[in-house]
Amino acid sequence: MANILLEKPEYKVEKTTLGTWRRYGYENGTSFHEFKTNATLLGLPVIHYTYGRCPETGRRICAKGIIAVGRIACGVIAIGHASMGLIAIGQLAIGLIFGLGQLTTGIGAVGQAAFGIAFGLGQLATGFVAIGQFAIGKYVLAQVGVGEYVLSAARQDPQAMEFFKALPVLRQFIH
Repeated sequence: MANILLEKPEYKVEKTTLGTWRRYGYENGTSFHEFKTNATLLGLPVIHYTYGRCPETGRRICAKGIIAVGRIACGVIAIGHASMGLIAIGQLAIGLIFGLGQLTTGIGAVGQAAFGIAFGLGQLATGFVAIGQFAIGKYVLAQVGVGEYVLSAARQDPQAMEFFKALPVLRQFIH
């Protein structure tokens, strides 16, 4: 059996009006796909999508674009298992402005473990406003909370009660 990493792969290349697809099918049935738009902004493709392992390296390619989608993604909006961007969505989502995922960061973060600066929502949450099962922040709504103003099973600070009652989404749940 030939070592395909030592050979120049023969991609199926399809150019469209929007961009270029580059595809490769492995003998075992797996495949590699990559799409980049023709349009760029700040030197990055508007959309970059990757799937599978690159036949040239045997590794996953990081999708890099304004909108980046792939197992590993880096962009203004990044969507992937491991993603990093201004807005990041994924299992590991490192967002500068907003992160959504299992382990996530951002000014605002929503996830299982959400490490937010202004807002965090998750089982484990941090932020100026933190809502979660276990939360740490200034204004905290949690089962177990640590902060300046906490609304929890063990502690009901009046400032926290007023703060969270002022939020229309939570008003009906806080008595």
